[in-house]
Amino acid sequence: MDQLPKNKKLILFDGVCNLCNRAVQYVIKHDKQHLFVFAALESRIGKEILKTYNIDTSKTDSILLYSKKNGVKVKSTAALLIAKDLGFPRNGLSLFLIVPAFIRNVVYDFIAKNRYKWFGKQDACMIPTKALETRFLE
Repeated sequence: MDQLPKNKKLILFDGVCNLCNRAVQYVIKHDKQHLFVFAALESRIGKEILKTYNIDTSKTDSILLYSKKNGVKVKSTAALLIAKDLGFPRNGLSLFLIVPAFIRNVVYDFIAKNRYKWFGKQDACMIPTKALETRFLE
């Protein structure tokens, strides 16, 4: 976790999930402030954070948001907090944070449960291009 550059937020994602990889590409495209860096859940830093925060990947296995200041956010809370930092109009989605997480996560869990069936799966984690290497911790 010491690898995280100062004032950056780390998005941990399922490196073999096509939906997760598309979400990462979307964040990269719209992250004008370069606030986010990325690593696969399967990476060394991903495993370290999962262990430190005692996160069971059988219950939470898609996108997580980590910052030194706020720790780990999971599921719909992570997704909405990421959107909040992506500028207008995406930041408007953060209004859904007023909805209790247990309600938001019903929808989130349904999509997460079916993401491989609907969007497919890769054999290996995404390898960033040379231009994007600095945005990925591992």
